[in-house]
Amino acid sequence: MTDENKIAPLDESFNSVLAVVAHPDDLEYGAAAAIARWTAMGKRVAYLLITRGEAGIDGMAPAEAGVAREAEQRASAAVCGVDDVDFLDYTDGIVEYNLNLRRDIARAVRKFRPEAIVTNNFHLNWGGPGGPLNMADHRNVGLAVLDAARDAGNRWIFTELLDEGAEPWNGVKSVMMPGSHLPTHAVDVTGYEEKGVESLQAHALYIAGLGNDFDPETFVTLSLSGMGAAIGADYGVSFEVVPI
Repeated sequence: MTDENKIAPLDESFNSVLAVVAHPDDLEYGAAAAIARWTAMGKRVAYLLITRGEAGIDGMAPAEAGVAREAEQRASAAVCGVDDVDFLDYTDGIVEYNLNLRRDIARAVRKFRPEAIVTNNFHLNWGGPGGPLNMADHRNVGLAVLDAARDAGNRWIFTELLDEGAEPWNGVKSVMMPGSHLPTHAVDVTGYEEKGVESLQAHALYIAGLGNDFDPETFVTLSLSGMGAAIGADYGVSFEVVPI
């Protein structure tokens, strides 16, 4: 790795974080360990789920799966010290990038007033060109969050939010995307790796529905240890950070 491509330590001077992702379980493949660290440090963290993940379990009807996956997400968040979890009820699997999505996310940003946002990796492929396709919900939510982070600070964009009492908030300093093949920063999560594992294990019904031998402990531990090695720690989480 060349010096210009080195992964820098994440600036953790923020005091509040809003995690905005497409589905229950999106945060739990590594990022949750960082969130557990931040809540332990006393930072204010909330989750906003765009869908309830109701299309994620092949053997379960969406109406039933959505209720079950919401419960799993709330339990998973609690493992990491997060009890503020909300859902927007967009339809799982067909989330589109549009003005409605940007407005709804901007509303949440204005209300919670975070200094940092965590969201989905918006790139087309996992791991970069040639890698597996990253699904449309992830891509569209990630891009919408980037734009909504700026929309939230401009009173003349989505003026209807002013009528709701949602005053502009331009305090978002950065948007952070875990799972990107272009990481710029990383945080040492040594001591929080077990929270990361437990947070994914809380999605037991969803994992069972995958119908394979996926093991949360193995996946999360290997992922965190791999990034940890890159930053000289036992365990780490990387982010592509976009300043706002």
